[in-house]
Amino acid sequence: MLKNYFNIAFRNFLHRKVFSFINIIGLGIGISASLVIFLIVDYDLTFDKFHKDGDRIFRVVSDFNFSGNDVHSSGVSSPMGTTVYKELAGIEFAAAFRTANETKVSIPVENKDRPVVFKKEKHIVYADQNYFRLIQYTWITGSPSTSLKVPYQVVLTASKAAFYFPAIPALQVIGREIIFDDSVRATVSGIVKDIEQNTDFTFTTFISRATLESTSLKPDDWDQWDNTNSASQLMIKLSKGTSRAQIVSRVNTIYKKYRKDDPEDHSKTAYSLQPLATIHFDERYDNFDQRLAHKPTMYGLLAVAAFLLILGCINFINLTTAQASQRAKEIGIRKTMGSSKRQLVFQFLGETFFLTLVSTLLSLALTPLLLKAFADFIPEGLHFHLSQPGLLIFLSVLTIIVTLLAGFYPALVLSSYKPVAVLKNQLGKSTKTRSAWFRKSLTVSQFVIAQVFIIATILVSKQIRFSLNMDLGFKKDAVVYFSTNYYDTSKNSRLVLLQKLKAIPGIQMVSMAYNPPSSNSQWTSTTTFNDGKKDIETDVQVLLADTNYVKLFGLKLLAGNDLPFSDTPNSVLINEAYANILGFHNPQHAIGKQLRWNQKEIPIVGVLRNFHQRSLHEMIKPLLIANSGNTLRTFNMLLQSQDPAGTVWKGAIDKINNAYNEVYPEADIELNFLDKTLAKYYEGEQHISGLLLWATVLAIFISCLGLLGLVMYITNQKTKEIGIRKVIGATISQIILLLSKDFLKLIFIAFLVALPVAWWGAHTWLQNFAYKTPMSWWVYIAGGLVMLLMALIILIARTFRAASANPVESLRTE
Repeated sequence: MLKNYFNIAFRNFLHRKVFSFINIIGLGIGISASLVIFLIVDYDLTFDKFHKDGDRIFRVVSDFNFSGNDVHSSGVSSPMGTTVYKELAGIEFAAAFRTANETKVSIPVENKDRPVVFKKEKHIVYADQNYFRLIQYTWITGSPSTSLKVPYQVVLTASKAAFYFPAIPALQVIGREIIFDDSVRATVSGIVKDIEQNTDFTFTTFISRATLESTSLKPDDWDQWDNTNSASQLMIKLSKGTSRAQIVSRVNTIYKKYRKDDPEDHSKTAYSLQPLATIHFDERYDNFDQRLAHKPTMYGLLAVAAFLLILGCINFINLTTAQASQRAKEIGIRKTMGSSKRQLVFQFLGETFFLTLVSTLLSLALTPLLLKAFADFIPEGLHFHLSQPGLLIFLSVLTIIVTLLAGFYPALVLSSYKPVAVLKNQLGKSTKTRSAWFRKSLTVSQFVIAQVFIIATILVSKQIRFSLNMDLGFKKDAVVYFSTNYYDTSKNSRLVLLQKLKAIPGIQMVSMAYNPPSSNSQWTSTTTFNDGKKDIETDVQVLLADTNYVKLFGLKLLAGNDLPFSDTPNSVLINEAYANILGFHNPQHAIGKQLRWNQKEIPIVGVLRNFHQRSLHEMIKPLLIANSGNTLRTFNMLLQSQDPAGTVWKGAIDKINNAYNEVYPEADIELNFLDKTLAKYYEGEQHISGLLLWATVLAIFISCLGLLGLVMYITNQKTKEIGIRKVIGATISQIILLLSKDFLKLIFIAFLVALPVAWWGAHTWLQNFAYKTPMSWWVYIAGGLVMLLMALIILIARTFRAASANPVESLRTE
């Protein structure tokens, strides 16, 4: 029986090649999109699922409130880790570790004067033996209980050991020396296998945490309870039967016990427990500088896949039901010969399954292409191969689901025909009307989806252009900047570099500062102002800068003067937002007033026009800029105007690199153009724009394929009618209008339905921005016109061919 179904399906496939091709392409694209989304979602959902008792492992995180503003950090105060391990009841262990910045690694080589140097090494962590109770590594050599017990020990993963010591067996690497940042000499005490499962714990070099206490690398906040650094991490594993709420309460009790009250600090700090399973997804906290999965984006991808799959299924249903009358006699004969309705349903589902199976095989060929198209969404560790666990199961289930979605209704329609009426060619007007109404509804649904995609693509692109081109309140073009090494405390080195940069002809101006005006790195502090009646306490963004900062970035002074030179902060500029909070609606009235900051009074010498300190997602916040020269390590440079040949900037950048290397020969410079840095604020939106563009193209393509199939079917059905109309004098344009008007009505109805849906989606998405582009009416009209134009091209091309055919050919068999 099954063989017979497949034989019939194959014959119908060959008999209706064009319609079969349209169905296969539509379903193939939908299945390919679903497969790509499955790969991404499956990849992200499998992170850190392999840990033993993972449901009892948590990260201790910090939550702050500054004057009503919530701030979150994945770190804790440095003493917390050791204290929790000693005093906290209800846990099996606590693993405190500290992540490292990019580090210089030197490998001494026998019989060579100079070591092999690796600059800017990542994935380095300072940990103790408890870390290996948290992460279950397989040890090649060494012991989890002793390999990180004392200072100056280091454990490597197998891949990192092979990288640092090529062609040397793992056992012989034990005892070798590694030098970190030219100051810490550590001995390899163990090697572990690399983790093959998906994990955010991607560290490859583990230095004993005790080393930090014995070297110059000891952090300033090592013993400070009132200082939180995201590099200081703490993981705990709860004992069986211990509740999460109990541990949260006890951790906060420990913090209050040891932290000294500071009358100047009015912030609120609370610790909470972040489940291991959420580390890969929770955007409030970082995950060791690894890629965070963005759940709204995942949901968006799932929606795109579902819509594309639905479009393919709609094509199938429309074309199959449209051709139902051509198979009516076959159904009547089969029923007359004894076939039951159930058998016919299975037969037609078998045909659908055959086409879906071919579409699935096509999707396997299309998937690598879609992976490239969605490259911005594809994690680096994601790979596509048929041997992946669950992939074949997913494809099998998806094939069955698509078969039922696309084939069940046509199967019911076809199998419900009564044999007597069919053989007498008396299907009934009501049956045809119901089928036509259903097809029109599905066609409208297709065009609604396509038009919503078009409108969304236009609007997202419009918001991105608005964000990138908006006046941010400061100069961003032709500005480059870099920072010196954090551990470089030599002021003289920075001053020497400053003079070298000023001497470069291609640079107009140089300014040293804490950061550019807009940066992801933010410093928040609390200030107090007494207006004569009460103290006004405010959380403010803080920038430190020299006297060239305002001029270089073109910041506009509304009142007062620029910052005077000083090595320590003795005056501040504030922005309009802060002046308004203090009650100075006339900026001039703020000049000379005293703020209390860092336990001393400091005068306001100027008020600046507001500028954006972050992306347009956020409102402008109160800001102060203080003068300081001792701690500034970011160099901002305004370049001369670029010449047509592009040599001015290239020459200046080359000289900047040379000057940096002369002062810091062992370090690498990271030179950034400010406008490109600001553009990165909107990478997520640019990725969404790319996704929508591809989804829109595919949606239009699938919808137009379905429209082409229906137009072909209608024109084939009306061949003789067209011939008769031409014989009695109808023009080609009249026939084209006759054949197209019903489809144009459907497109117009779809536009009316798509308008409120697109408006609601656009309005909701734009709420993510504090400053947003207007929801212009032309965006919606453009969406409708694009779909109308595509439909007209197909309608006119196909109907013109039918209308221009020789009527003698269509009528000679009548």
